[in-house]
Amino acid sequence: MNALVEQLLETPTLPEIVDQLQARLAEERARRQKFYGEIDDDDKAEFINGQVIMHSPATVRHLRVRDNLQELLGLHVKARQVGWVTGEKALCAFPRNDYEPDVCFFGPEKAASLQPGQRQLPPPDFIAEVLSESTEAKDRGEKFQDYAAHGVREYWIIDPDQEVLEQYVAAEGVYQLRQKSGTGEVRSVVVPGFSIPVRALFDAQVTLRVLRELLNPPPA
Repeated sequence: MNALVEQLLETPTLPEIVDQLQARLAEERARRQKFYGEIDDDDKAEFINGQVIMHSPATVRHLRVRDNLQELLGLHVKARQVGWVTGEKALCAFPRNDYEPDVCFFGPEKAASLQPGQRQLPPPDFIAEVLSESTEAKDRGEKFQDYAAHGVREYWIIDPDQEVLEQYVAAEGVYQLRQKSGTGEVRSVVVPGFSIPVRALFDAQVTLRVLRELLNPPPA
């Protein structure tokens, strides 16, 4: 980003470029306000780079993986009272774009600031996206960059077909790959104490076992 800014500062046509960018952003803001007014509770929609993106229904495999993570993470966070976990109907407003992540976590400070009637939520502290054919390019593209640049400190990309998890952690606004695996344990660096077998995302029996362990932790 800094290199791009430096290049623009050396461009003789910088004033014209700035005028064009300001006009484009003004148009985007108008479309964004229209988007807020037109979406309803039944829509699965996002606003990305000035365009409204409507999502088609997900496959059963996609839904099961997403539900497994939301149940596991939600139970862990609720039992320990360390924030709030929600799913894909949460519209998270970033400086330019609006996303509905598959699963997201807000730490205690952000969770405490949310109001009952609020519809646009701040960027979460943790996001997980379950890949599909129609969303993978954005999950690895615009979202990957936007999440890292605007406070999403941990990002999980889950491939339900290959049954592989990629765990990314932000460092100075850029994601670094911490783990890519279909087996073993994954430990969150953002959600306090959250550690699960990777197979719990994909295998119903492992999911059930971990849920039981979360409900009935061994004595200290």
